Amino acid sequence: METYDIPLDSERRWEWIKFQLRVRGTNFAELARTNGLNERAIRNAKHRPYPRVERAIAQALGLQPVQLWPERWNANGSPLRQRPNRAETNSVYPKHTENSPVGHSKTKWKDGDA
Repeated sequence: METYDIPLDSERRWEWIKFQLRVRGTNFAELARTNGLNERAIRNAKHRPYPRVERAIAQALGLQPVQLWPERWNANGSPLRQRPNRAETNSVYPKHTENSPVGHSKTKWKDGDA
C-alpha cells in the first residue's frame, strides 16, 4: 500500500481507515477488544491525538502511525506532543488499590490512613 493512497482530509481519511480495516476482516470493535480498550477510545482518535490507539490502528493496517497521521507524529516515530511532559499512562498503580488511595478532595487524611 502506498502512502499517496491515504486521503489528506481527516473525514475522508477516517472513512478510508474504516474501509481498510473491513477489507482486512476486522473493525473498530474487534480492534478495541484485542487491545483491551473501549470502542469509544478507538473512535476518539478521529478527533484528538491518542498515540496508543493510533499505533494499534496503524499496526492493524500494516503501516506506521506517521503515515496515517503525519500531523500528529514526528518522522522518528514519536508522537508530536502538545503537552510533551505528559506520559501516555497517568499512573504506575491501578486505580483504587491500597497503593494508590483515592480520597475526596475536601476530606483530609487522618493519621494512620494510607
